[in-house]
Amino acid sequence: MEAPARPPVSAIVVNWNGAGYLSDCLASLRALDLDEVLVVDNASTDGSVALVEESFPEARVVQVGENGGPARARNVGMQAARNRWVLALDNDVVVPPELLDALQAAVASRPGVAVAQPRSVFATEPTRVHYDGGRLHYAGLISLEHWYQPLEDVRAGDDGDAPQEMDCFVSLCCLVDRHALLELGGYDERYFILFEDLDLSHRLRIAGKTLLRVPTPVVLHDAGTPGISFREGTNYPSSRVYYHSRNRWMYLCKCSRWSTLLLALPGLCVYELAWFAFTLKQGGLGAWLRGKGAFLKDLPRSLRARRATQRTRVTRDRDLLVGGPLTLTPSLESSGARLLDGVLRGWWGLVRWLVR
Repeated sequence: MEAPARPPVSAIVVNWNGAGYLSDCLASLRALDLDEVLVVDNASTDGSVALVEESFPEARVVQVGENGGPARARNVGMQAARNRWVLALDNDVVVPPELLDALQAAVASRPGVAVAQPRSVFATEPTRVHYDGGRLHYAGLISLEHWYQPLEDVRAGDDGDAPQEMDCFVSLCCLVDRHALLELGGYDERYFILFEDLDLSHRLRIAGKTLLRVPTPVVLHDAGTPGISFREGTNYPSSRVYYHSRNRWMYLCKCSRWSTLLLALPGLCVYELAWFAFTLKQGGLGAWLRGKGAFLKDLPRSLRARRATQRTRVTRDRDLLVGGPLTLTPSLESSGARLLDGVLRGWWGLVRWLVR
């Protein structure tokens, strides 16, 4: 008996001024058995659209009309795609030819899968893991799995090629059931960038959906968006200070139970004080204050979104949230960061049994 045919897949590539990345990304997609390729463009001004039209005529450009951030572009792409299953990528990702087969096999391996994400490595250092999914930290963060670890060491601990369940995906490359995502409202476009995939992951898990990480094959992840993305060094972009200051509390207000937030409050305050001290050191006080002001201004919308999210709940916070590890880029790790991680873990260990 022949195996049932796998459903067709649309690819959507989110782009903003990514002419330096697009050729490698789109060329790698040509090796996949895709039904369509959409490039969702956030009003680029660097010739990206002309590059796609001239060199990749098989791809269809979908114009957003403005730079509303990757969250909006992903929603636009999912709405424009003609297939239920969508391979969603950022423009700085290069995929191997066997990727789609591995992801489709993963989603077919169990019911209720909404997202399957491959492991990513640094394009400039492919022996080191960048993203491999994560857990939901009660302080409003992603506790990332295998962050910056040598790929060889991580593979030694794998259960072969078997996919594993996770609680949080990172949107740089993933196969998604767009029906499941759009049913929950898709990405929350208010975030613009940062926390948008954490928020969507949490909402999917609250609603009982399954997220999978697939260990092989791996994808290459390049340097991201100048002025937004952060890899190394100590010069943290002020734009990230603003979005972190605003979006973290938008996310916490929306996705955690009130009782959970009350129990977690000492840990939340300790983290906020540490983050405030970091922003002062970076000269980001203005961005931090603007972020908090924007959060308060948008609070009524966050509360409305909260009600919609909590109505879908079938999973307890206790079964989703963890107390660590606190994952930082190696250049930002310090004895103070390790102390903060210990305090956050310790408090969660004391109160987790009370969480519903």
